[in-house]
Amino acid sequence: MARALIFPGQGSQSVGMGKALAEAHPAARDVFAEVDAALAQDLSKIMFEGPAEDLTLTANAQPALMAASLAVLRVLEAERGLDLARDVACVAGHSLGEYSALAAAGTVSVADAARLLRIRGEAMQRAVAPGEGAMAALIGAELEAAREIAAEAAEDAICDVANDNGAGQVVLSGNKAAVERAVAVAQARGIKRVVLLNVSAPFHCSLMGPAADAMREALAAVRIAAPIIPVYANVRAAPVTDPEAIRAALVEQVTGTVRWRECVAAMAESGVDTFYELGAGKVLTGLVRRIAPGAAASPVGTPDDVASFPTL
Repeated sequence: MARALIFPGQGSQSVGMGKALAEAHPAARDVFAEVDAALAQDLSKIMFEGPAEDLTLTANAQPALMAASLAVLRVLEAERGLDLARDVACVAGHSLGEYSALAAAGTVSVADAARLLRIRGEAMQRAVAPGEGAMAALIGAELEAAREIAAEAAEDAICDVANDNGAGQVVLSGNKAAVERAVAVAQARGIKRVVLLNVSAPFHCSLMGPAADAMREALAAVRIAAPIIPVYANVRAAPVTDPEAIRAALVEQVTGTVRWRECVAAMAESGVDTFYELGAGKVLTGLVRRIAPGAAASPVGTPDDVASFPTL
């Protein structure tokens, strides 16, 4: 059996995430305390108690999701004997989850990951004025068809492929008018379902250029080490181990496509047959089951999930 740990991205947050784990396990409490101290904010209180509108703010949701994921990892290490270098073949995360994966693999500290994600969230929010951007999910569309729809809809504006999530789910991002045109084009082409997403900014498109610049500066000031196990980068769909290449991939990720389908397929092709989604929700678990139907996939986020995690 070859295992991979995967880490969720924005949208998986919910009020109460991590609370039961913190109440049951000191190792989880330590992670939340470390993140709160790094941000000089009682972020864990927002995670545990809300309000939901504060948790869903991009600048809060991103470090909060990382904290929830790393809390699960630390509890698995403390309570179930998990040794990443010995027991796990590789890690990967969806969008901001890549920072969780890098922190898990020892590339960045939890505190640095929290601070970087705060900067990333704030920079993404500032990059495009409210109401000027949009994102849409094309359900039942494959990547090449989505690219054609985006190109046709763009005209003199931006419409990029933001996420290739797999299982016929591709997300477009860009100027609001262009994305709305893409919705009409997709419907005319008979795409099964097209949904405008309720997001605060058009993530993972070229409009995020100012945020990429902010992350280039922030990442230059942070120590990045080689990971102890392979980390699959969103924009490469392949392991990246050199610290400078990791920095470059994280900058590129701000404006680039999250190639999640290819990441999962590459991990499965490398021999991974068991995926554990650490943290909030189970979105990635469902995607993995459809991308790599021969693989097992399970979410791990609650004390019960930890108790049933295989002893290693």
